[in-house]
Amino acid sequence: MNDKLEQLWTQLLDFHTTGELLQLGFVQNALIAAAVIGLVAGAIGPLIVSRQMSFAVHGTSELSMAGASFGLLFGISVGIGAIGGAVVAAIMFGLLGTRARERDSVIGAVLSFGLGLSVLFIWLNPERTTNKFSLLVGQVVSVDSAGLSLLIWTSVIVLAVLLVIYRPLLFSSVDPDVAAARGVPVRALSMIFAVLVGVTAAMGVQIVGALLVLSLLITPAAAAAHVTASPLRATVLSVVFAEVAVVGGIVVSLAPGVPVSVFVTTISFAIYLICRGVGRIVARRAGRRVPETAAEDGSLTTV
Repeated sequence: MNDKLEQLWTQLLDFHTTGELLQLGFVQNALIAAAVIGLVAGAIGPLIVSRQMSFAVHGTSELSMAGASFGLLFGISVGIGAIGGAVVAAIMFGLLGTRARERDSVIGAVLSFGLGLSVLFIWLNPERTTNKFSLLVGQVVSVDSAGLSLLIWTSVIVLAVLLVIYRPLLFSSVDPDVAAARGVPVRALSMIFAVLVGVTAAMGVQIVGALLVLSLLITPAAAAAHVTASPLRATVLSVVFAEVAVVGGIVVSLAPGVPVSVFVTTISFAIYLICRGVGRIVARRAGRRVPETAAEDGSLTTV
């Protein structure tokens, strides 16, 4: 084990090998796909966090993996299968989890069902063991030219729909009761957003795998929330953090040959810890400034 760790550390610093691998076509496809996924995940992530849908993302990713493994078994595109599974998950969440108190149990039931289907489809498939493993933890070679085209067009559609519904969706995320009273179609927006989240999770499965897709959809947005309360700034920071994590994770993983998700999750979590620390420092300084300002204005008196 120690030898493997030493070899890993040595290969991490092997910039020559990394440079050579970056010239390969499939690696460039993976980097483009990662940049596209980082953009979409970063844009939609803050809304997922504000609507407290983190667990739903995990459940959706399991149905995405079931769809992808189904596609792998029957010779269909893995990307199309993953998107199909994600849409089915979103519809099931929308139909079964109408009440807030039932939502977690519904997601748990759907999640376990998705895992069971994935195990069945993977067991039925006697070949392509590499592709099976990539569904769980991601792999650079999992994105080909056809998959990249599907990814780009899907991302364009997701971003276009998100742009159209962003303002009413943000309103319903902050205060759903007031939004409904103002005539905002809260239920319809929730269904549409669930589908968008599902499709985005399906895209992320192709890079980081079903088990770790949260590192792209949740962690960057959660990190951004610690350093700003502005929805616009949080979205921009979330996109930047997601891009750094996913593109940086792929580049670092090239020479050692370690699964991409290891470095994507590590970079993403490191960004989260840094932002959490920065947020606490800023909050403490802001807390000190308020009494000082009030004392200068004469609003505080000493007893």
